[in-house]
Parts: sequence; structure tokens; C-alpha cells
Amino acid sequence: MSTTSSSKRPIPVHPGLPLVGNTLEYLRDPLAFMRRLLRTYGHERMVRIAIGGRKTTLMLKPEEAKQVIQENNRNYGRGKSFAILREFLGNGLLTSEGDFWRRQRRLAQPAFHRQKLAILADIMIEEALAWSNRLSQLDQAKPVNMSAAAVDVTLRIVTRTLFGSHLGSELDNLSHALAHLNHVANNAVINPIRFPKWVPTPDNRAFTKAMTKVDDLIYGIIRLRRQTGESRDDLLDMLLRATDEETGESMSDNQLRDEMVTLFTAGHETTATSMAWTLHLLVQHPDIMGRAKEEIKSVLGHREFPSATDLRAMPYISQIINESLRLYPPAWVMSRLSLGPDRFGDHEIEANSGVLISPYVLHHDPENWPDPEQFDPERFNPATTSERHPYSFLPFGGGPRLCIGNQFALLEMHALLIVLLHRFTLVQVPNLRITTQPLITLRPKNAIRIYLQKDN
Repeated sequence: MSTTSSSKRPIPVHPGLPLVGNTLEYLRDPLAFMRRLLRTYGHERMVRIAIGGRKTTLMLKPEEAKQVIQENNRNYGRGKSFAILREFLGNGLLTSEGDFWRRQRRLAQPAFHRQKLAILADIMIEEALAWSNRLSQLDQAKPVNMSAAAVDVTLRIVTRTLFGSHLGSELDNLSHALAHLNHVANNAVINPIRFPKWVPTPDNRAFTKAMTKVDDLIYGIIRLRRQTGESRDDLLDMLLRATDEETGESMSDNQLRDEMVTLFTAGHETTATSMAWTLHLLVQHPDIMGRAKEEIKSVLGHREFPSATDLRAMPYISQIINESLRLYPPAWVMSRLSLGPDRFGDHEIEANSGVLISPYVLHHDPENWPDPEQFDPERFNPATTSERHPYSFLPFGGGPRLCIGNQFALLEMHALLIVLLHRFTLVQVPNLRITTQPLITLRPKNAIRIYLQKDN
């Protein structure tokens, strides 16, 4: 439902250069560019910009974001950037639209119900403990590349929770192929010049080779599971057995492949990045880390590791994770395309217009987050969260398209952080400068390295 008004004013336009518009300013530092737009046009609540030859409107405030992704969500399709993701993710939940998306969501939703996640939480804890054991064997005098370590453990977790096994050497093939597809997609996002897939550029040849590896492995797993009829407590089994309540239909092999690739990619890359950012913040704030360790000790006592129930029983750990997701939301920008006109107060969006919503912008708006650059988990103390607009915090999106794996990712981060802090104290590497790299996800540009000291 759109907001109506009798008057209408043009949406402010941020000045740019001939032909390239705001592209150069955006490419130089996307996050700084968007913060400038918020400071300059926040009172107008939206601003028009031109990037890569496309004009689009950036929504700057929570109420406008809510209208786009919840109240009038059927008026907005996926933006053009999703066409890039669709090339390797297929038509999964992240990239599909309309009735097809609604059917897929109905089929997949039961796999992420609370009781199903409780089963998967035990796997997360097992892998977190094995990860902790591997880290304990490293030389404590040398800093650990926690960016790579987080990718390693989330990859193992997502493999077991999706497929019920580690896949052995096939896992390396799959992870390398998906990493390359992600690299090609990131290049396509920032490069305005794109060649059709039939043009034999180095990126296109590597893309085709990687896609073949992914498809061969995923389709092979699906066919084997269908042939054997083997039942497992993993997400593939849950999706294989899912049927549409309205039609009684189940997923085809193509649909299963697309959902598996989507869940595999989102289930480790984004969580690993968020985990690395959280550790980066904690190592800079030893007082907050100390309070987290005290909470873990008070819950676990002399036990070596948590239970699935314990993961939801540590509110301060939850506050730390939420505050990390506020500062560094992995999905830092979302694009939409208006299917028809929409009214926002005295501004109007025309049909077939690009729209951007940036969780990063919303998360750094001082109107909702005083001193927004400061790491302060107390912002998420339950006593204060009700005072903010619910759409001022969108680490997993919102509305009907709220990320289906949000609780999975949060449980995974809880398991990893609790097990790690129960065993180690994190110590900062002097003079290590970490900067952001906003590609498809908001990554650290260089590896986050930390000293791990085993607690007695």
C-alpha cells in the first residue's frame, strides 16, 4: 500500500558527470558515497542516482524501505543485478519471482522450522568443536587468518547440513568452482562492460568450466539420493520429501539443484564473512569480549561445549552478533524494479524504475543509531529495541522475502562464537588495517588476522 498525497514534487537528483553519471564516485568508495547521500538527502528520504548507465532511486529511510519490500512488495520485482546472480544460482529462492517463487517458498519453508533447525544445530556444534581443536594445534605465536578459518568451518557445516556428509575431495572441487562463479559475478557487478556467455573471454571460459563442475556434482548427489531412497536428517532430504500443500507437487531435479546451489553459496560465504567481521570487532573491544566470555562461562560452567538449547540462552552473544550485522551487513544493498508507479508522500516512482535499498545506509543512519560507527551491543538490549523502526535493521532483508535461512545463519554464528570464546582469548595484531570491499557481499578487503590464546 503506497502513501498518497495531493501534491507531488520531483525526487532530488544527485549531480553527476555526462554519460557516466555517478559511476566513478560510486566505484571509488560505494559505502562513503552512500553515507554522503544520506547526509545530503536524508531529509528528502530518497535520491536519484545514475550508476553504470542506469538511473535508480536510493531509499534512505526505514518507512520507504518497508513500503517497497513489505507493504507494496508485489509492485517490485528483482532488480537487474539479480540477472547476474541467476546465471549461476539458477531460479532458486534468492533469484526467482512471482508465483514460482511463492511455490518454492512454500516447499522449502518447513525445512527451516525450529524443530528441524534443532537437529542441524547439533551438527553445527560438532563442527565448531572440531574447528576449535584444529585451531588449538596451531602455533600461538603466529596470528591466524580468521577469514580463511571461518570459510573452512562454515563450508564443512553447510556441506553436512545440506548433504549429510563432508563429500571428501568432491567438496574441494565444489567450493573452488563456486568461489570462481562468485568471483565472476562480482566482476560483472562492478564492470559495466559485459560480453555474452558465448564469447570465449577468459572469464566466460572459466565460468562454463566451473558451472559444469557444480552441475555434475549436485545433480549426481540428487540422482543418487533419489535412486537409493536413503533418508537423512539433512536439508536435501527435507526438500526431496517436500510437497506443495495446494498441488501435491514436489521439486524437480532442476529446482532442487538451484536451491542447493543457492543454499550452499549463501550458507557459507555470507556467514563466514559475518563471523570474521564479528571477531574483528571483538578483538578491538576486549571489554565486550570479556563480558561475552563471562556469559558463556555462567551458562556452560565446566562443560566443554554447548548444547543446542544453550545457543539460544545467551542474550549478550545475540546482541554482539546483531551489532556486528548492523555495522557490516553481508547483503549491504538490494535492488528492485518497480512494475507500476508508487507514491511516497509527495514523491512518486514511475513504472519500470530501478530502486535501491541499502541495509548499510539504514544501519548507519544516526537518526535511528546514535554514534552509528561505534560498536555497542547494548543497542540490542531487549529493553531498547522496541524504540526503533523495525525496518532500520535489515541484515536478512524483510517482508515476504525475508531470508529463509536467517535463523540457520544465526544459530551457526552462535555455535561458532560460543565454542571459540569458551576456549580462546582473541588478541589484536598490531597495526593491522582492515578495510571494506563491498561487492555482492560486504567483505573485508584483506584477511582478518588474530592471535588465539588458549585459556587455561
